[in-house]
Parts: sequence; structure tokens; C-alpha cells
Amino acid sequence: MARMGTSLRRRRNWDFIRFIVTMINCVVLLHLMVYSIRKTLYNSQLIQLDQKTRRKRRLYNLNRMVRDSDTLCRNYLRINRRTFGILLEMVRDIGGLNETRNTCLEEIVAGFLYTLAHHKKNRMIGAHFYRSGETVSRQFHVCLLAILKLHTVLLKKPTPIQEDSDDDRWKYFKNSLGALDGTMILVNVPSDERSKYRTRKGTLTMNVLGVCAPDMEFIYVLPGWEGSAHDGRVLRDAISRPNGLKVPKGCYYLCDGGYTNGEGFLAPYRGHLYHLREWTNGRRSPQTAEELFNLKHAKARNVIERCFGLLKGRWGILRSPSWFSLQTHGRIVLACALLHNLVKRYMLQEFDDDDLYEEVDSEDDESDEDDEVEYITSIAVSDPWTNFRNQMAQNMFNAWRARNRITTL
Repeated sequence: MARMGTSLRRRRNWDFIRFIVTMINCVVLLHLMVYSIRKTLYNSQLIQLDQKTRRKRRLYNLNRMVRDSDTLCRNYLRINRRTFGILLEMVRDIGGLNETRNTCLEEIVAGFLYTLAHHKKNRMIGAHFYRSGETVSRQFHVCLLAILKLHTVLLKKPTPIQEDSDDDRWKYFKNSLGALDGTMILVNVPSDERSKYRTRKGTLTMNVLGVCAPDMEFIYVLPGWEGSAHDGRVLRDAISRPNGLKVPKGCYYLCDGGYTNGEGFLAPYRGHLYHLREWTNGRRSPQTAEELFNLKHAKARNVIERCFGLLKGRWGILRSPSWFSLQTHGRIVLACALLHNLVKRYMLQEFDDDDLYEEVDSEDDESDEDDEVEYITSIAVSDPWTNFRNQMAQNMFNAWRARNRITTL
């Protein structure tokens, strides 16, 4: 009888626990149902707003983005109000972007920049501007094509480092045009193409070649290559294209050890310390001409790494896989690089509208002279270029030792 009483109490305890768990589940489900119903009713109220109310709220959000203050404009669009106005004029006059019957030009450009800066989906942009997803998508692609037409204005025209340069990083590299490197941009690709875009780390990326000037403005950007492609292969494709990267004879770009040290592309010495963190952690001074050359080379070439860091830090769409197609995502990368140059050029100094078009005219005039310049069309190791690098390293090392000898006296 005692055993039967114990088992009966145990069964009743389990039944009570099951009852409590069931009640908790019912309360949670009821709460979720109420929340879903309230959210559905709220969304339906937004949809059923009359046209006048939707337009009023749309204008309020737009004015808050682009007119209230520079701080809000930077938070939403990553540029200040003055630069936003400059961009509006450029996409209208050069890009050929015009307002539609129901959408003003400010809203089109603001929606485009907001998508790039925060990587928002169409429905989020549509809820913010009280537009349909189809309207947001169509305006985004139209604005993207207009931004790409600004490459003749926003891409930096390279100029070689002069003999009398006083830049501590670049004065050692006479006739250098800048630096180049590749970076990986996360993408979404179809399942049958994932093997080509998968890197050695297992991520699906697009290999993007970036070339920048010493002042951190992009000169050339080539997106679209698979993440598994070698950087040297991407560079060879860039210089072989009719409208690709142009390197005049006698000039060169700084590149890392992953590229061939050939004419027009100055790479560091392999087998020696190179990366800046290797020097800062070791707290040692260069012992040979090769080590000193690598140190100076790394300090100058670091400009392209900083460009990529600023590019991805400013535009959130480059930090995570996008739902756009590969072709569209490649265009987005190029558009972000153009906007990077816009920010670098017009948010840091005073700007006169007339100066912009004067610069465009001067670039067009100089383009006729560039037709007679002989450009580098291949990358290969050669004895003259190797001797050029060795001579540069030895001269750099001799001058450095002479300065140190004077300071120790």
C-alpha cells in the first residue's frame, strides 16, 4: 500500500508539471498571436494611409535625412549636406538622372545612398519612404547606372612622384603613380558556381583589384573576378583590357609580394621582413638594403590598405553578402569607390561648383596627349627591372646609413 501511494503521488506530481508546462506554452503562443495580429494591423494601417498622409510622412523622413543637420545626414547617407548637393548636380548634369512624376531627385539619391550605407532591403527602404518594393528597386538601379557615368569625373588621374617631393613615405619612389592590391568582397552566388568563388578560407567572395594614388583616391577598380583567382591573374586582365589599367613606360605602381616584380610593378623582396606589424613587434632596425627597402615600400604601399578599410567601413553593403546579382554587385563596388573619391575630394576642403567642370575640361584636353604615350602591356621578370630595384634599395640604404652616422657623431 505504501508503494502504491508513493507511485500515485509521483504520477500526480508529473501530471502537475506537465500542466504547468502546457500552460506556459499556451501563454507564449497567445502572446505571439497577439503580437502578430497587432503587427499585421499596424502594417495594414500604413498601407491604407491616404496619399496625402503618405506624402507628408515621406517628406518628413527625407527632410530629416538631407536638410536637418550634417550630423544626421552623415549618419543616414555617410556624406554631409553640401556634398549631397554636389552629388545631386553631378548625377543630373553628367549622369543624366532626372526626377520622375512621383519621385524627386533627392529621394532617389538618398534611397540609393541609404541602401549602400546600411545594407537595407527593399522593404525597409520602402517602409521608410512609403514606397513599394518595385519602385525602390527600379530607382536603385537607375541611380546606380547614373553614378557609374561619373567615373570620368571622380576617378583620380595618376601623376608620378616628382624628384622634389617632400612626402616622407613617397619621396623615395620617384615616378611612382601609387599602389595597388586586391581585396575580397563577400557575395552570394548560385550553387553551381560556388567552387569558383570559394577562397582558401572557405568564404564566397569576389576578388576586386584596387589602384589608388598617394592621396588615397582610387585611380582604377576592377570588380567581378572569382575569389579563387590569383591576384596576378586579375592584374594581367586589367592591363590587357582596352579601357583597363594604363601604366606609362618609366612609371610604376607599388604592389605586395603576391605580384610579379616586373616592369611597371615594383614588389618587395621576398624572404625578408616586410609587413609593418613585423617591424613594430620586433622593435628592430633594418640590417640590409633589402630590409630597408621593404620597410619603406610597406609604409608607402599601406595607402591602398587604408583605402580598402575606409571603403568597407563607410559602405555597409561591402561588409556582408548582398542579395543582388554578381553583375550588379560588381557595379555597386565600383559605385562605392567613386563615392569614396567624392567624399575624399569634397568633404575635406572648400569647393566651387565651377571648378568641378573646369577640372573635367582639363582632363579631356590632356587625354589627347596620352594617346601618344607608350603603355606597359605585359608583366614579366626582367634583368633591367631587377637591377632597377636593387639600385634603388642600395641608394636608399646608403643614404639611410649616412644620416644615422651623422646623428651619432
